[in-house]
Amino acid sequence: MSDDHVVIIGGGAIGSSIARYLTRPASQAARPCRVTVLERDFSYARASSALSASSIRQQFSTAINMAISAYGIGVLRDAARELAVPGEPPPQIGLHEGGYLYLATPAGEGVLRDNHARQRASGADVALLSPAELQARFPWLATEGIALGSLGLSGEGWFDGYSLLQAFRAQARAQGARYVPAEAVGFEMASRGSRPSIGRVQLSNGEHVDASVVVNAAGPWARHVAAWAGIALPVVARRRTVFHVSCPVPLPRCPLLIDPSGIWLRPEGAGFITGFAPPPDQDGDDLPLDEPDHAAFEAFVWPTLAARIPAFEALRLHRAWAGYYEMNGFDHNAIVGPHPACDNLIFANGFSGHGLQQSPAVGRGVAEWIAHGGYRTLDLSPLGWARVLENRPLQEQCVI
Repeated sequence: MSDDHVVIIGGGAIGSSIARYLTRPASQAARPCRVTVLERDFSYARASSALSASSIRQQFSTAINMAISAYGIGVLRDAARELAVPGEPPPQIGLHEGGYLYLATPAGEGVLRDNHARQRASGADVALLSPAELQARFPWLATEGIALGSLGLSGEGWFDGYSLLQAFRAQARAQGARYVPAEAVGFEMASRGSRPSIGRVQLSNGEHVDASVVVNAAGPWARHVAAWAGIALPVVARRRTVFHVSCPVPLPRCPLLIDPSGIWLRPEGAGFITGFAPPPDQDGDDLPLDEPDHAAFEAFVWPTLAARIPAFEALRLHRAWAGYYEMNGFDHNAIVGPHPACDNLIFANGFSGHGLQQSPAVGRGVAEWIAHGGYRTLDLSPLGWARVLENRPLQEQCVI
């Protein structure tokens, strides 16, 4: 057995995707290593992967995010084969390519058109729709105050995020990854050459795990992991509430709708789920998950939805839950790769609501970096630490 040991802190979608790619034969041929995933809660009751709205889009404004999504949709479409485990039923992730529909007011029309040009140049299957075209396609939609819509015609939609996580995990385990129910609480630092490095990961039960490489895939708690190595990671946990509602009137061909107000809505079974981003003065760090924001639903979400979709005057709220975005306060994009201050700590953090959809490409990329010393397929260096350390935000215009 190899003495080379990669320890992944966090067994959600990102950590499990990395483990899946790192235990593949090609990765093991390049760098034979043991892979251990530390996950403190195998129920995933508070995991972002299990609590999110689980969607994927091509409508970004930056080339790297569009390339990540282009790869991701391919994996999701072919999940039954791509994520298969010998002797087990093919995984079913329930992908529904219903598209995203961004609506813009006159003030936002120019940005939508600029983004559309970039998306088309990248190969995205998107279309701009006038208010009249919107009403013809979606007669249940009120277009007052709307100048333009951008609709994803394919490659966008929603899926079962928890099933995707479990499929990653099952395949990683079948390929040799070891999942350990343990909570990491610190590092024992060592010196390898001119830079500090991590020698061991300390566990809450007093034990430790030797490590050649450590991957920080700790989601909303990633900044605490970074701090053990003396690194300030600009990632915080931001609570997002999801509301499950129903409407007595059908909404044919309803996509994942992004209203100019910031409220989003998509079909879920026989009903819908919806949510929003709170205003900055109400968007604190680490707010408790056991307190969904019901007051905002009554005061803001429901009235706004009813104005945009008149049938929602009669909606019923069935339940609500809250989960965390691992929000990168620097530029709302992921931070992926090594930090110059620590020789063997790899980051995969700060996805700001995009973690599930970006998990296939990021898992592949981080595994390539560990196995080969660099990216072999899609270059993820635009998401690296350099932009943070040099104060060069990667400005993504399509943020929800």
